[in-house]
Amino acid sequence: MSGLHEPGRPDDGAEGADAARGADGSGGSRGSEGRDRPGNRAPRIPWPRAAPDDREVLGPAPPAPAPPSPPRTHKVLKSLLGAWALSACAPEETAAVEEHLTACAPCADEALRLRDAVGLLHTERSLDLDPLLRNRVLDSCLGRRPARIPVPAWATPYDAETARLDALLRDIGDSEWHAPVRLKWFAGVGATTRKTTVAGVIGHLMTVDGLVATALGLDDPCPSSRLRSNRGDPIGADAPATPAERTEAYWRGSHFPPTRTVREPWREQSHALVRTVSFAGRGVAELSVSYGDFALPLRDALLDRAFECWVHAGDIADAVDYPYEPPAAGHLNRMIDLAARMIPATLAARRRAGLAAPARRLVTAGSPGRSLHLEIEGAGGGDWYIALDSPAAVGSRDHEVAHVALDGVEFCRLASGHVPPEDAAAGQTGDREAIRDVLFAAASLSRL
Repeated sequence: MSGLHEPGRPDDGAEGADAARGADGSGGSRGSEGRDRPGNRAPRIPWPRAAPDDREVLGPAPPAPAPPSPPRTHKVLKSLLGAWALSACAPEETAAVEEHLTACAPCADEALRLRDAVGLLHTERSLDLDPLLRNRVLDSCLGRRPARIPVPAWATPYDAETARLDALLRDIGDSEWHAPVRLKWFAGVGATTRKTTVAGVIGHLMTVDGLVATALGLDDPCPSSRLRSNRGDPIGADAPATPAERTEAYWRGSHFPPTRTVREPWREQSHALVRTVSFAGRGVAELSVSYGDFALPLRDALLDRAFECWVHAGDIADAVDYPYEPPAAGHLNRMIDLAARMIPATLAARRRAGLAAPARRLVTAGSPGRSLHLEIEGAGGGDWYIALDSPAAVGSRDHEVAHVALDGVEFCRLASGHVPPEDAAAGQTGDREAIRDVLFAAASLSRL
């Protein structure tokens, strides 16, 4: 058996001589790679292909390791404390700063002060929606695309307050609908209270809103056929029932204590009232709404209902520990204006009942007479001059005999019977008797 031999080197003998010559008699040929190999015979073991560059065989050289970053100096790390307190550092900067704080007491104290300062920049906010958010969104939408049939301006306080109360009711749980609520008002010479529940308050609002619904020709949630006294006698057979009579009849006629199911009919009724006055046109504003022993034009009746809705929403919020804000300043101003306009008639009624001092100087109807200057400060503020001797007289700055200063919300709490008249005024000057009569008359505006 022949052994391996070096390429291009002939063996001794004939076979080696023949192998040294090519097929055409020439010597051995040079292979394609530039090396000598036998003529037409492929080598038993092919020669490896020569690599033009060793990198093709070995692959790219690994990158050289990055030199370690130089340590940050105390001055540099101190300059990063502000960004660190705001969580604005890169991860490696954050790690370097926090490592430095463990060893440097002055920087650690400075870092704590900066973190406290950042906390003051981010004040805590309530998770509850801003009660005026709905109004702002609607104003923005209507500013871009006015409503084809807008809500009259005199009805917007009622629309806003019912929407705010509905948002409160949506947030409370089932058990809170039975939370006790104590309604307050001022009757003649002192405060009066009535205990009910959150659901009972909504039933009360729905029942009294029924007076406005009846005037507009809508369904009454408490029709006359259901109004019965404690003895079972019909109420309002000769005259319309008062809000208190309607409410007591509604509560008495309920087979079970009201539950959260009362929310839906109250909500639908408030929507129906706003929708009806919006479609009715301008003339409906002067439509008379009877409250039994007095009447108001529809524009004032809806303002009165907005005022009571806000007051009782506050009662509910207190019962369920819910934050509740006063109305918007413009709406609050209208509520205060209504109360100020109603005080002269209420004062005259108290005078007839012997609960107020007699008139001192009567004047002809429409003429200026003795007046009290009511100055309302804060939200909804303004100045009103209240005639003292006759509801037909006109309040006048020139005939001012007394001056009372009150905060706007505090005046509304007085007019709703939630503040005693003796404790209401923040500032008083002038005729003490006139001041007392006006404050007690304002408190007497309240009712169940």
